[in-house]
Amino acid sequence: MAELEEFGYAQELRRSLGFRDLVIYGLVFMVPIAPFGIFGSVYAASGGMVALAYAVGALAMVFTAISYAEMAKAFPMAGSVYTYAGRGLAQPVGFVAGWAILLDYILVPALLYIVSGVAMHSFVPAVPVWAWVVAFVVLNTVINYFGIALTARVTKYMLVAELIVLAIFLAVGVWALASGRGHFSFDAWFDPGTFSVGVVFAAVSIAVLSFLGFDAISTLAEENREDARKIGRSMVAALALAAVLFVAQTWVASMLVADPQALLAGKGDVDGAFYDAAGAAGGAWLATLTAIATAVAWGFADALVAQAATSRILFSMARDRQLPRFLRQVHPRHRVPTNATLVIAAVSLIVGVTLATRSDAVTLLSTMVNFGALTAFLLLHVSVLGHYAVRRGSRTVKHVVVPVCGLVILGYVMWSANVAAQVVGLVWLAVGIVLAIGLRLAGRTPTMAGMNRGGPDGDEPPAGG
Repeated sequence: MAELEEFGYAQELRRSLGFRDLVIYGLVFMVPIAPFGIFGSVYAASGGMVALAYAVGALAMVFTAISYAEMAKAFPMAGSVYTYAGRGLAQPVGFVAGWAILLDYILVPALLYIVSGVAMHSFVPAVPVWAWVVAFVVLNTVINYFGIALTARVTKYMLVAELIVLAIFLAVGVWALASGRGHFSFDAWFDPGTFSVGVVFAAVSIAVLSFLGFDAISTLAEENREDARKIGRSMVAALALAAVLFVAQTWVASMLVADPQALLAGKGDVDGAFYDAAGAAGGAWLATLTAIATAVAWGFADALVAQAATSRILFSMARDRQLPRFLRQVHPRHRVPTNATLVIAAVSLIVGVTLATRSDAVTLLSTMVNFGALTAFLLLHVSVLGHYAVRRGSRTVKHVVVPVCGLVILGYVMWSANVAAQVVGLVWLAVGIVLAIGLRLAGRTPTMAGMNRGGPDGDEPPAGG
């Protein structure tokens, strides 16, 4: 609390989360079984080297997680990359970074609701997709409204359920391979017939969707009851655990694909490729179990924490006069940003119901979400260089080598991304820059509390001060 007040902010949110809560939160946001839903797309894009795509994606995210950890240690407050870029570089840059990450955070709940609605509709055709979207939105909003502690408790149960389903799939899958069903190979790691750097990175641009969420831990900095360094450590820990799970499940699934050539050619049911692999291993019951688990995990557990994280970013930007003031309203009892939570629910409801019947809804939202997140990650790495290397003169690996490596890898991933995603992302970024200029001309220059109190460069107060 003292650290937050030294930056010029009052402690408004409730500090009730520990290291384990933060790790669980990050894991639930990433969804341990996230590859279930996009396995076919990554498999086809990677030339069958799906495990390699996830391994490279994990490497790129590790550099990003380390940069997040360093900035969270310097600025232990809500706001994520908005706060880090604004305080590490310049306040207007913080707005642009916050705007970029909003493309990810605002739309990802709607994406999750639609994926889940489609999956549930396949099991209960009488209930339309839009109705499932409405049900998930209402349920998650009620839980988030009653406080972060309730959200944390619910996500723990959901994480256990997801891990049980994953363990069942891995056990049955390995047994099936040992029994002669499927084909054991290392093609998922390297296939000389399809390998190229461009192919791998094109697949990584899709696979990173599974990793998005570890960074959301940073939005809970003002609800962390432990040392500020635990924010960064929990991000790295959650990312490492998720990476192991992602690689393991995709490798096993790749060896259970019945017709690899058809899947590589984009034929057949690409969206249901993982469930087909599960069915080949254990029968219809395992295919159904993994499909239902995906629907519940994406639409309930993941969307629940996504809504919580997004509301904290809106709260932080509104507190600094960059968004309407009513978004900074905090419930007097539950200590959560209520108006921001309700706004995210409304946006998810409108987008979800509007796009529920479109066949390309998942692809459209996925490309926008990924590009927004990666743009914000690039600005995060630049913030580390600006704050530590330039402002403080640090030449350590974490402050120079790590952000540079992160910039190079993420830059190439974005270069290899779908053209439509590049266009949408750049247009969104351009709008953010125009808004930043407009705010400045209107006299609403970002007012991050405490800026310049530590010196003319806007540095944070001296350690221990």
